[in-house]
Amino acid sequence: MTLPLASVQLYSMASAFAADAGGSLEKLAAIGLKNVEAFDFVRQPGRIRAALSAAGLAAPTGHAPLLSDELWTPDGSIPTPAPEVVFEAAAEIGIGTVIDPFVPVERWLTEDGVADIAERLNRAAEVAAGFGLTVGYHNHAQEFIASFAGETAFERFVALTDPRVEIELDLYWALAGDQNVPELVTKLGSRLVAVHIKDGIVPASNPFAPDAPAFASTSLDQWHAGQGEVPLAEALAAGAGAIRYAVIEYDNPPGDVFEDVEASLAFLRDGGFVR
Repeated sequence: MTLPLASVQLYSMASAFAADAGGSLEKLAAIGLKNVEAFDFVRQPGRIRAALSAAGLAAPTGHAPLLSDELWTPDGSIPTPAPEVVFEAAAEIGIGTVIDPFVPVERWLTEDGVADIAERLNRAAEVAAGFGLTVGYHNHAQEFIASFAGETAFERFVALTDPRVEIELDLYWALAGDQNVPELVTKLGSRLVAVHIKDGIVPASNPFAPDAPAFASTSLDQWHAGQGEVPLAEALAAGAGAIRYAVIEYDNPPGDVFEDVEASLAFLRDGGFVR
């Protein structure tokens, strides 16, 4: 059985990467990583490709919005280009799977909204295939607020999407959505190709619920992998054989982000969870 590849989502060190892409990637390579997950790559594919090459790193996956006019983050929004532009940039960098990282809360609260999300991503998968790429979706916690006939909105979405659409499960946010994370990993089966390795104390209630107060990433109490509430080891065991990428991420790094990434990589390697 092949173990997942270790990776890191570059959003974790967004400010450091924006200031010095090459230096940031060199630090990640020195830690021992060979792969990263790109973020905000569409505006600068040449720069990112050159920096990856210089550091000896690859970006097999990348986050870019495919289903919204702008990409929301807890710290601001980024305008989105047409899918064809996204896929051209991804192909230039060497990204194989483009993953949409966020669809706003209100679109997950109705059956029609969920059906529309799935239909749009199915169409994106068809366009991506013309570039030799695949597409995927990355959850937060809003996908678990509504339920329809005993299915969460997230489960309905998975059922409605083409099998070519890959799933990247953020284990921290799934727990924040009150999910039994290992059971969800098992249910997803071969559709689950990547997980976000993230730990800490999850919010007491779903912060994406319509009546929840506004929050920013700085309000999240996140820890090194293996030190918080998220059942990372159990989830990775449940996904053994299906998960191809174990992607370290911090929305709110507890200290120096490169030291934090190194600590989470040690958890993955010491536990025999990655190669």
